[in-house]
Amino acid sequence: MNSPIENRIGCVFVPVSDMGRAIDWYSRLLDLPVNRTSHGGLIYDLPMQGETGLILDGHKRVANSSQPICFFWTGDIRRTHAFLVTNEAEIVGDIDDIGSVTTLVFKDPDGNLLMVCQRNQ
Repeated sequence: MNSPIENRIGCVFVPVSDMGRAIDWYSRLLDLPVNRTSHGGLIYDLPMQGETGLILDGHKRVANSSQPICFFWTGDIRRTHAFLVTNEAEIVGDIDDIGSVTTLVFKDPDGNLLMVCQRNQ
């Protein structure tokens, strides 16, 4: 097959109900400065390392997925757990070693499921 669709992800959209709260929360989570929104205050681009972007989107009603919408890498899952607790993220379940990675699922202020993963040696 000869598809015109490239085999790479451009951006992940995270639905949010309160843009200001979401910007503050994600900026703390990822240790980023707070910048300006676009599209009438309904879109916020989080500057990410690598090619794939993360966009906070206030256009539509939040409808939570039963699976994490994306994951972030960490080099220290236990320190990440403590950081999330300190920053009042709701932790979903325990730290889980699944072989190649150790994972931790948590929620953002809108209840969106997110995950952190640590590569296992």
